[in-house]
Amino acid sequence: MTSVINVNLPEQSYEIAITSLSCANASSSLDQLGQKMANLKLGKKVLLVSNPTIFKHYGERAITSLTSAGFEVASCTLPPGERYKTLNSIQKLYDVALENRLERSATMVALGGGVIGDMTGFAAATWLRGINVVQVPTTLLAMVDSAIGGKTGVNHPHGKNLIGAFHQPRLVLIDPDVLKTLPMREFRAGMAEVIKYGVIWDAELFAQLEASKRLDQLRYVKPELISSILTRSCQAKADVVSKDEKEGGLRAILNYGHTIGHAVESLTGYRLVNHGEAVAIGMVAAGQIAVDLGMWQKEDTERQNALIQKTGLPTQLPSGVDIEAIIEALQLDKKVKAGKVRFVLPTEIGVVTVTDEVPSDIIRQVLRGM
Repeated sequence: MTSVINVNLPEQSYEIAITSLSCANASSSLDQLGQKMANLKLGKKVLLVSNPTIFKHYGERAITSLTSAGFEVASCTLPPGERYKTLNSIQKLYDVALENRLERSATMVALGGGVIGDMTGFAAATWLRGINVVQVPTTLLAMVDSAIGGKTGVNHPHGKNLIGAFHQPRLVLIDPDVLKTLPMREFRAGMAEVIKYGVIWDAELFAQLEASKRLDQLRYVKPELISSILTRSCQAKADVVSKDEKEGGLRAILNYGHTIGHAVESLTGYRLVNHGEAVAIGMVAAGQIAVDLGMWQKEDTERQNALIQKTGLPTQLPSGVDIEAIIEALQLDKKVKAGKVRFVLPTEIGVVTVTDEVPSDIIRQVLRGM
């Protein structure tokens, strides 16, 4: 059974196709990739981009599906990890694109997590001034967040995602069966983004997560809740992006927890904490900032933090991270406007606001308490 969520945009709308978590040996939606792309009348040349681990699990199945539908497929694998999300990796993609003579009708297919999705999208946005991209996310974090909305890019040594472009996919194909091979740490990382949607947009999703006994491993989460997590999170992202494609206003709320989270990622060299862990730390900080500013109830931030702890995510800053370095790194955040750092802060479960009126002393005070 497949759920279809539409991302409605002025220039290029597209579908997010989500299949149900299947039983053993049941057919997977990954095997339908080729036919779904053929239905979009895309050009015949395809470059499949993945990392070695994901390619070993799913690469051949994706290629078989694509070739069976009449596509000519080349492939390229890039090293896993945020520290490889650089212009050097993009250069490798350009080289493979050139070698295979990818034309403007061609498509790059991102088979992987957020790093692969971001890099493939950016390469597609800039190759021949823009070719098609299809996102096939294989991590929970990519499924509910990074594969949707067209944000693509790479990191600069001094900041995350400072180099990038908006480039919407033609299709997002979500097959929850691939989560069965996802490492536990990566599953927990994805749950950070799911909790984010509960806080910023969907109080019912937040309540569903609270009602679950365990959220730290896929095997403890009921299939019905996995389905709800995927559909409600993707619907939230689609609703926001449809209203504000290029972050002129509303879309900024999707950065809840990311302001301080990105600083922590960058300052730890993208090695100590992953993106979801950094976002969890950032949400704890943002929640406490909101409480200290009198915007949010202490009981609600305690509910949020309890949910983060239930997923096994961190709620404390990594030891050794310099607080003044975080304050300085915030000035390099993409959301800085007229020299002021913009924070997404909750006012109740399911509702947030964006403000640039957060005194540095409050930020320091909160970070010292973490």
